Amino acid sequence: MSIHEVEIESLNGGPARLAQYEGKAVLVVNVASRCGLTPQYAGLEKLHERYAERGFTVLGVPCNQFMGQEPGTSEEIAEFCSATYGVTFPMTEKVEVNGAGRHALYEELADTADAEGHSGDIRWNFEKFLVGPDGAVAARFAPQTEPDDAALTAAIEGVLPR
Repeated sequence: MSIHEVEIESLNGGPARLAQYEGKAVLVVNVASRCGLTPQYAGLEKLHERYAERGFTVLGVPCNQFMGQEPGTSEEIAEFCSATYGVTFPMTEKVEVNGAGRHALYEELADTADAEGHSGDIRWNFEKFLVGPDGAVAARFAPQTEPDDAALTAAIEGVLPR
């Protein structure tokens, strides 16, 4: 199954329609507003802007499973991201990425191993999954991997639609 078939709501309500990303590269990131890694929003926005015209988007997926670091409502999350970091990339509803309530999107993503061989449960906020235009997971990156990391940007460039 590809992520394009997964149903998820957008942060502002209504379906996020992951099928709209068919033929595009997507960096799926579980995000949080009150985390030490939250400043990565700025770098994620830069990535989104840098590659958007080449068929790429960042997709933010709020999650409150890591020490309650995303406690806000959808409206509060949207306002924070926009006002603080100028985020323009799409965001989904708040979901669970681990455990019995794991969202179907993360059921598709979690089995992919990162460069160190970690697969399975999401370790922390800002874990990143690069999905190719065909909807298959191309790479996984640890939460501490900064958006401007050379390995991450090379992986993005490697899956951009031609």
